[in-house]
Amino acid sequence: MVSRTFDILVIGGGINGCGIARDAAGRGYSVLLAEMDDLASGTSSASTKLIHGGLRYLEHYEFRLVREALTEREILWNMAPHVIWPLRFVLPHHAGLRPKWLLRMGLFLYDYIGGRKKLPPAKTLNLRRDPAGKPLRSSYTTAFEYSDCWADDARLVVLNARDAADKGADIRVHTKVTSARRNGDMWLVDLVDLDKGTSETVSARILVNAAGPWVDKTLGTIAGHESGHNVRLVKGSHIVVERLFDDARSYIFQNSDGRVIFAIPYENQFTLIGTTDMDYDGDPSDVAITSAEIGYLCTSVSEYFAQPVERSKIVWAYAGVRPLYDDGASSAQEATRDYVLKREGKDGEAPLLSIFGGKLTTFRRLAEEALEDIAEAIGEMGAPWTAGSELPGGDFLAEAFEAELSQLKADYPFLTPAHARRLFHHYGTTARDILGNATKLTDLGENFGADLTAREVDYLVAYEWARDSDDILWRRTKLGLRVSKPDIKALEAYLERQGARGDA
Repeated sequence: MVSRTFDILVIGGGINGCGIARDAAGRGYSVLLAEMDDLASGTSSASTKLIHGGLRYLEHYEFRLVREALTEREILWNMAPHVIWPLRFVLPHHAGLRPKWLLRMGLFLYDYIGGRKKLPPAKTLNLRRDPAGKPLRSSYTTAFEYSDCWADDARLVVLNARDAADKGADIRVHTKVTSARRNGDMWLVDLVDLDKGTSETVSARILVNAAGPWVDKTLGTIAGHESGHNVRLVKGSHIVVERLFDDARSYIFQNSDGRVIFAIPYENQFTLIGTTDMDYDGDPSDVAITSAEIGYLCTSVSEYFAQPVERSKIVWAYAGVRPLYDDGASSAQEATRDYVLKREGKDGEAPLLSIFGGKLTTFRRLAEEALEDIAEAIGEMGAPWTAGSELPGGDFLAEAFEAELSQLKADYPFLTPAHARRLFHHYGTTARDILGNATKLTDLGENFGADLTAREVDYLVAYEWARDSDDILWRRTKLGLRVSKPDIKALEAYLERQGARGDA
């Protein structure tokens, strides 16, 4: 028996699925999004956390993708200035690799093909005089500095889901699609709530497969559909180490194998290093960094830094699988980062739209293109609207971040500067929804370490679909880097007492 009917059912709670759900709900479609785990629990929380054009993609002549991504940088920055902000990157010239003229030409294109407006342009650095040269080996004398943006990837996903829900979408985590079958011009989709163990059948006018690395596997669950082989799984691994340098800028290093490695200031006390690009053949759920990858990352950045990066400095490591569209490229580095949308279904049949590839930076444009396909398939509702929109908490000018933060500190003087900044970076103006009428720290309830309080935990459970300690410590925040094992046990005990089931 069908319990409810929707216009659109989206499978997958990563950045593409949540971006499509948000765009569609904002146009007036009825939407259900089903995610078998937590939001951003796969690829979307395992990125290098950059909103960027992809300087090296120019070498593979992906000019359309780079132009689109560069245009999106400032659009996304304006949408969510609390979780996205500008970052300058230092690219040391390595003799014997890409020549200076090629780097200059690439950065000239990077500056001007994407409609850069507020981000500053590239420039040349003398590393013997510029502070950026201080942590590097003395053999590096020239570098190029350019602009991109950094993002809290998992929070970007959650904010899209939150806004989709605010606009009427039904967002369900820990909900698995076990089968889908056509019934004329409708889909009948069987869902299982993995927490409660209950089953439900819903119907939808169009099915959107945005399952990321599981997109082919998901196709296999659809009755009468051969999953085939559409994606190339490419593994990317990262390490987080104790802070290697004091400069606020990031570094991008060239490797002799053609890959590049980033070293990015991370969570104030750390440096994020990555990524590896290598083909992956296995279950994406089992992906993990290997000892060889750790060695590769340490060796690669140690070629540039005066002080070698040793394994003992690693405080955290993670790996993810990118579902790149399989274009037959010879190596993982050369595989396209562009996205491909495929819609199928004969006249009178319920349509299926599958999403292959894509990157964090282009999720909004991908969603717009998906909605064009959806409109053709089931009828148009509303016009494109997300380019000038705001994500929850981002209703302030990007340039006013520090002023808004100062006002939050003034309104809640009991917060330490670090606590206030973290809250504002995570939640923007919605930090006030968490703090409410608190006048002292104890008003926020039990403290689970690293300034994580019961009031914040309650908010994450009620409004951001958090269920367990990993959801809270590694995806809604990155406080897992700072809390102790006793803190984690206390948090888990609290969640157990509260039932950890929000209505979100």
